[in-house]
Amino acid sequence: MATTKRIWLSLSPGEIEGLPEGPEYGHWDGEEELPPGIEDVEFFVPPYVKGERAVPLLRRMRRLRVVQTLTAGVDNLLPHIPDGVTLCNARGVHEASTAELALTLVLSSLRGVPRFVRGQDAERWYAGFYPALADRTVLIVGYGAIGSAIEDRLTPFECDVERVARTARTTERGPVRPHDDLPHLLPRADVVIVVTPLTEATRGLVDAGFLARMKDGALLVNVSRGAVVDTGALLRELEAGRLHAAVDVTDPEPLPPGHPLWHAPNILISPHVGGSSTAFLPRARRLVRAQVRRYLSEEPLENVIVMS
Repeated sequence: MATTKRIWLSLSPGEIEGLPEGPEYGHWDGEEELPPGIEDVEFFVPPYVKGERAVPLLRRMRRLRVVQTLTAGVDNLLPHIPDGVTLCNARGVHEASTAELALTLVLSSLRGVPRFVRGQDAERWYAGFYPALADRTVLIVGYGAIGSAIEDRLTPFECDVERVARTARTTERGPVRPHDDLPHLLPRADVVIVVTPLTEATRGLVDAGFLARMKDGALLVNVSRGAVVDTGALLRELEAGRLHAAVDVTDPEPLPPGHPLWHAPNILISPHVGGSSTAFLPRARRLVRAQVRRYLSEEPLENVIVMS
């Protein structure tokens, strides 16, 4: 006799319109109390914000077949995925929101918005000329789905875009160059946007050498993971007044009180909110519904990072 499939979701099943009938759905959003039947869970969607709390549960899910994250990056879960389990990320959920924030950080930093906000608090009028995005060269490091979405939003601003990814390829917009070309591309860029996933190859990618190759006065924007950037090396460049930075992620994170990055010159810090917008829930629900349908009908899953 066929057994009922058990699926745990961190989104409320009742709020996902069109979710297939048949499975037994459990709702777990990262709180201490667990739904019943953890041993029989086959399909698991960890919480978006409290995803690290899912790690100890994975080994208890003896029938687990699929882990579907709601994040684009899976570096926190990847080392803990049991053998025989398929891991999928949330490609398609965060592109619009993260790209919006990347553009916000670029424009805010260039046009002096942090200075204006402080000036408003102090009733000071900071008039003058500020850098524009128009006619600048922007280098996107980690040109995947989010990098492409960032370029979508940069295009109307009349800037030149260069693209870098792990592997060289061609796109309709132009070439994507390999990481090996960074030493030649960095000195030409006015803005460098880092959106690469965190892997052993990219951990510390933006180190002292990377930063030293950036031109004087250039802006570094990090919307990937904090550990992609060497915080100490970035601090030295900021304190020297040579570079500017706008970061949505830090290392350590959250940035603790008293950390020197808080008060470094020429930096804008947002609290890792690239994907946290009103665009998240509708896209996350669509992804979960579609992936559950594929799983139940034994169709190939999308966004596979690790295949069982």
